[in-house]
Amino acid sequence: MKNYAEQLDKERRKVDFDTFDFSVKELVAMASDGTINVAPEYQRQFRWPAENQSRFVESVFLGIPVPSLFMAANKDGTWELIDGVQRLSTLIHFIGNDDQLAKFKFESPLVLTGLESLTDFNGCTHGQIPSTIQLKFALRPLKVTTLSDKSDLKVRFDLFERLNTGGVVLTKQEIRGCVFRGEFNDFLSDLSTNKDFEKCVNLTDTNMTDGTKQELVLKFFAYLNNRNSFDHSVVDFLNDYMEKSTASFDYKNNRAVFEETFKQLSIVLPDGIKRGNRRITPINLYEAVSVGAADAIAAKKNVSNSSVPTWINDKELTQLTSGATNSRKRLVERIKYCFDRF
Repeated sequence: MKNYAEQLDKERRKVDFDTFDFSVKELVAMASDGTINVAPEYQRQFRWPAENQSRFVESVFLGIPVPSLFMAANKDGTWELIDGVQRLSTLIHFIGNDDQLAKFKFESPLVLTGLESLTDFNGCTHGQIPSTIQLKFALRPLKVTTLSDKSDLKVRFDLFERLNTGGVVLTKQEIRGCVFRGEFNDFLSDLSTNKDFEKCVNLTDTNMTDGTKQELVLKFFAYLNNRNSFDHSVVDFLNDYMEKSTASFDYKNNRAVFEETFKQLSIVLPDGIKRGNRRITPINLYEAVSVGAADAIAAKKNVSNSSVPTWINDKELTQLTSGATNSRKRLVERIKYCFDRF
């Protein structure tokens, strides 16, 4: 029998929030000095045109309630921005000094435009407004809601995903990059630029810059080292593996395995891992071929001299990498198929 109340209480205990009021001036200073960390993945989201920025500034001037900024607290006392990049970036663009503007890659201060209530402000920068009004704006309070550092990283990932409503929605891997920050995340980014790896994976222009390359590297290690823990949900599986690897990971040996695997694959598959005449690499095929190759290399086989081009389009492999593939059984089967053929 389902116990709704028990499940609700259990999940609610995983989430702990605090609420604060900060002035515009404090928020800009906190972002500038790194107290509020605006991850690079989030900085690329800033897409509001000048008219939208101006309307937000007008709302703050007029004291119109605006949505809270959502943050996640870190153990070192800093906060990660989760939701509100458009609003916080606009505040920096409007009142930031030269150093603050440069840090957030603004070439010049915001010029207000399209205001319907404060029409006299149109065409003005912050510095062109009377100092008394500048001060009123700087002291305007905004609400900040923070997820405390008591909440585990999986809860934080879920919050990022639920509140990820900015101008350019982040991919799952970009969210992981925000949540699981540290050496392992940097390691994934580093390997994603490996030339042999890049030869093996053919991606769309969008996927080249949206975290897909880093996720493919993550999948390689997750399926190579932990495939028997996979249970249907790819997102949860990768989150769990990234959390564990952030805490402990053998960087030297895993780097060597990765580099040797893709070095040999780039030789035997000079046009990349692909099916037939299609240019783009199918993800399930990539997983099977790359991890199967790593297993074969570990078994002292020379993948670079294999006949993979003659069987990569085989009907059986196509069936194993198509349709409903998100099960441990299908994952293990398609990797083993490639291992056996190598």
